[in-house]
Amino acid sequence: MQRRRFTLAALAAAALPALSALARPGKPRIAVYKDAHCGCCSQWVAHLQAAGFEVSTTDVDDTGVWRRRFGMPDQFASCHSAQVAGYAVEGHVPATEILRLLTDKPAAAGLAVAGMPAGSPGMEDARRPKARAAYDVQLIGKDGQATVYRHYPAVAG
Repeated sequence: MQRRRFTLAALAAAALPALSALARPGKPRIAVYKDAHCGCCSQWVAHLQAAGFEVSTTDVDDTGVWRRRFGMPDQFASCHSAQVAGYAVEGHVPATEILRLLTDKPAAAGLAVAGMPAGSPGMEDARRPKARAAYDVQLIGKDGQATVYRHYPAVAG
């Protein structure tokens, strides 16, 4: 009986590191559908990669096809659409807000930053790198209604 207990304990101890490695969260994976000719899309992808995301990109002629497929209303359209863990991400959403979304797991379609606000990720100005226009990251409900998820105030550069 003691031998069996020892064997089970030894097996459990040996398996624990492997199980821990499986339980550790890896890099969040995000699929980005973007306009091939848009530089800000590539800069946003670089922002996500710098924040630890594993990013796959696909150049498309019409991001609207993907936006609608992901459940994001057209009124929040931008030059790139993405999907992460079943959520839609539209526009220049900061990586910190996407990570927060993945932690909070709200019942929502996803996040959007309407337009292309100056100073948002991917829209930085090299001449004034700290400057930023005020903008809101919107949480888009499954009913298409938006609420402010986080407000980013303007910053003079």
